[in-house]
Amino acid sequence: MQVRISKNLLLEKFMLPCVNKKIFGVDCLGCGMQRSISLLFQGEFEAAFYMYPAIYPLLSLLLFLGFNFFYKFKYGQIIKTGLITITILTIVISYVIKMKIIFN
Repeated sequence: MQVRISKNLLLEKFMLPCVNKKIFGVDCLGCGMQRSISLLFQGEFEAAFYMYPAIYPLLSLLLFLGFNFFYKFKYGQIIKTGLITITILTIVISYVIKMKIIFN
């Protein structure tokens, strides 16, 4: 599937380079997150997912943490633990798949 990625957004001029990629030449676990957020602001939701698959679990976690800060939920700790686990698993699994594709 081909996904169109726009490079005309002003935010991209201010993105930080990946230090790990510059030094070692290999992506880090967070590579693609800034561009994914930029794509979300452009309304390119599918492209944002393909750029960084963990963007939606990460946003869900951050949203829950924000709400839980003001409103305490009965099972807040269990929900938080589940969201953290899903987010970490998504980050690690997508990274392993990306590295397998790059190095094969």
